[in-house]
Amino acid sequence: MAQYFRPRRSMLYVPGCNTHYLERARTLHADSVILDLGDPILVERKEESRDNVVRFVNEGGYGSREVVVRVNDLISEWGPDDIKAIAKTKVDAVLFPNIESREDVLTALSLLDAAGGSHLPIMVMIESPIAVLNAKEIAAASDRIVCIVMATSDLISQLHARVTHERSAILTSLSLVILAARAYGHAVVDGITSDFKNMHSFEYACRLGRDMGFDGKSLVHPAQLAYSNDAYTPQTSEVSHAREIIAALKEANEQGKGTVVVNDKLVERHHVRAAERLLKLNEMIKTLEESHV
Repeated sequence: MAQYFRPRRSMLYVPGCNTHYLERARTLHADSVILDLGDPILVERKEESRDNVVRFVNEGGYGSREVVVRVNDLISEWGPDDIKAIAKTKVDAVLFPNIESREDVLTALSLLDAAGGSHLPIMVMIESPIAVLNAKEIAAASDRIVCIVMATSDLISQLHARVTHERSAILTSLSLVILAARAYGHAVVDGITSDFKNMHSFEYACRLGRDMGFDGKSLVHPAQLAYSNDAYTPQTSEVSHAREIIAALKEANEQGKGTVVVNDKLVERHHVRAAERLLKLNEMIKTLEESHV
């Protein structure tokens, strides 16, 4: 959805049970913060976390950051109450975990609408083999989906695979979800790297994800922010090249030519559309970073 196009280079999970982290998230250079009520929260702290998140969201203070709340599973004893509590807050979007089908998306929207959140966009998590195989029907289910978020740690476990530097076990799954997201105009964000002290592997994962087509990466620790933001920020040379492409094809069109060669590469209309998107994203990132200063 064009109106929800924005930088999502870094989406930082923030546990709802920790008020210090909820407060600190207001100062971090994350494009999005995901205030988390889900699996990482102990059962005995679920309701406390919900109350914390509702309070912090309504108090605001997150500036230009996108504020997202991840609720518990729809079939859990906490999920429906999470939705009721979050639906009327000032949240920017609700993130639904364990979405595996079109029906799951429609159920999530129905519960959200019934709770008074019909104005809210949603995000969905892909974290199982069946969800990957159903990525197309999930992406097609609603235009209120603004972002698809991978849960790669869960996916690797369910695949009985191993975590490797090259991410070879999940490359096919990542590609299938990216294809589905792009086919239906949704943003798509890579999953976490849980080993937050291995910055070499994390940086590789960021740049691999960027080159595959992801919009950004979800994170579990503030130390990862700088690496993710850098990987998903257009480089100065890319911005210059984008401007050159647009200008060159415009001039060629005025001369009655449909294509042009720029830096020994053929440029067509689809290259211009990609360049225009990059320039728009770059300006949004500049505005967002200026607001963090």
